[in-house]
Formats: sequence, C-alpha cells, structure tokens
Amino acid sequence: MKPLNLKIKLLGLFCFVLTFGITNAQQGNVTINQDRSITTLLNLKKEINTNESDSERYRIQIYSGNRAKAEKTQDEFSETFPDWRATIQYETPNFKIWAGSFRTRLEADRALKKIKTEFPAAFIFKPKKSS
Repeated sequence: MKPLNLKIKLLGLFCFVLTFGITNAQQGNVTINQDRSITTLLNLKKEINTNESDSERYRIQIYSGNRAKAEKTQDEFSETFPDWRATIQYETPNFKIWAGSFRTRLEADRALKKIKTEFPAAFIFKPKKSS
C-alpha cells in the first residue's frame, strides 16, 4: 500500500508544480533600439499619404483629338469597361479621354493590359498638378 500512496503523492506534487509554473508566468520588458531617423521617415510617409491628391494618381489616356470622336470613344469605353470611369478633358487644341484613377503604377499597368485589347493607342501617365 505504501508504493501506491507514494505514487499518488508524487503525482499530486507534480500537478501542483506544473499548475504553479503555468499560473506564474514571467513578466518582462521589451526595449526597442532604433535609429531616430526611422520615426522621422514614418512621419514623412504619413504626411505624404495624407496630402496625396487625386491628381497625383496614375491615369490612362485612351484618345486625343476632335470633340465628336472623343465623345464617341468615351461611350465605347464606358460600354466596354464599366469598372473604370472615363472623362473628357480639354487641353488646347485636343479633347482627351482619360480613364481610371490608379494609386500605383502596378494597378495602372494591369488595367492598361486589358484596355489595350480594345484601344491599342492607350498609355499611362500622371497628370500635372494644377496650380
């Protein structure tokens, strides 16, 4: 009977130690050492992203020429690609059809690949800021 009693006591002690170890997890402090310029760069990036206007995005030019053909091209584009809005812009002496408003060059490249199947003269550009 003694060996069984000893086994039960050892098992109880083992469970107690295991439970005590789990419930009393260690607390620690983490210190991050980083260059001060990282914080400055992050703040600059936030400022740039906040100030980013719609004119700084990439667009795709579909057409440049006379008004009648521009309006026809805009209608054709809107029917073929309803996901991207096409607008008519006038820059002396031409009417231009601009499509989309893409944040990154990669987004614009993907759209251009699809658009070129129907409008082979299309190209990507970034509009100039209007002052």
